[in-house]
Amino acid sequence: MRVTKLMLIAVILIAVMNGFNSSAVAEPNDNMKLQFNSDGKFKIVQFNDMQDDENIDPRTVKLMEKVLDDEKPDLVVLNGDSINGDMETSREVMKAINNIAQPMEERGVKWVVTFGNHDADHTSKTGVDEEDMLDIYMSYRYNLNKPKAKDITGTGNTNLLIQDSKGKNAAFNIWLFDSGRYAPEEMAGQDFEGYPNWDWLRFDQIKWYYETSQKLEHQTGHKVPSLAFMHIPLQEFEYMWYASPSERTEESHAKAVEKHDITGEKNECVCSGPFNSGMFAAMLERGDVEGVFSGHDHVNTYDGNYYGIKLGYAGSTGFGTYGLGGNEDHRLRGARVFNLQEDKRDVLVETHMVFAKDYGIQ
Repeated sequence: MRVTKLMLIAVILIAVMNGFNSSAVAEPNDNMKLQFNSDGKFKIVQFNDMQDDENIDPRTVKLMEKVLDDEKPDLVVLNGDSINGDMETSREVMKAINNIAQPMEERGVKWVVTFGNHDADHTSKTGVDEEDMLDIYMSYRYNLNKPKAKDITGTGNTNLLIQDSKGKNAAFNIWLFDSGRYAPEEMAGQDFEGYPNWDWLRFDQIKWYYETSQKLEHQTGHKVPSLAFMHIPLQEFEYMWYASPSERTEESHAKAVEKHDITGEKNECVCSGPFNSGMFAAMLERGDVEGVFSGHDHVNTYDGNYYGIKLGYAGSTGFGTYGLGGNEDHRLRGARVFNLQEDKRDVLVETHMVFAKDYGIQ
């Protein structure tokens, strides 16, 4: 059964009356704008794969809080799989969401979400689908998500402009994409046995990106540099790691490290969908995207420059989901930091990972 707006409001009110960190529940602030600071700088932090329920591992929240206090970002992106499928009721979903909203809300940090493949795993039990969850996210004061774009596959596809330090012109743009969940049971009478069973970006999403990018250029008089966030990585992440679409050798990777300036680790597959969506080619054609960053693959933390566009991961923030295993299970729990500077040709001047171990969290 679909959860109505009134039911969601009732859930929020019950939560408030029962006092679980109700201070963060407020009307959305439609007037909040993103703007470079007076020094021309802007910082983004990416968290992804917290992937927990209403009883979140406290180390996950502590890690988020430590990163926020240390980095003091201007924007946080929760890049998919923020919660998992373990909830049984709509109230538990609300509490799970509240767990990960509080670190930003308590600090007055603006934030947005994308959806991953696990965020709606609970829907058949709770009745809360992605559109309902988007409404919940947008009910928080410092959340900047927008209502679902019409006639586009997925939930929460949107873009956010960042004004220059004088507040007069668009200096940068953030793209948020819903990369989907799982491949369908079959297409054209054929199943996906033997292929990756994750989802992929659809043509209408690519068309929306391309046309919106063109409109922004027309409105501003220039191509607006940007970063794109999506939970499931593009197939090009794999090509970049080996400097080849087919070779999978240490020699090819060594070549790739030098060719594509790769840093970080790859400890599992690049778990993309069965089809190449064409999004990377569209971004290459438009020439406005400086980087594409994903989650999904918890123990991959690498990034590199793939023909002028940075591709990269942020590892897993959540302690309640899988890691490296054994004594090193939590070594790569962390977040990715992005430093932007408006007066540089490449506005994204630097990006790096920070880890739980840096803050003594194990």
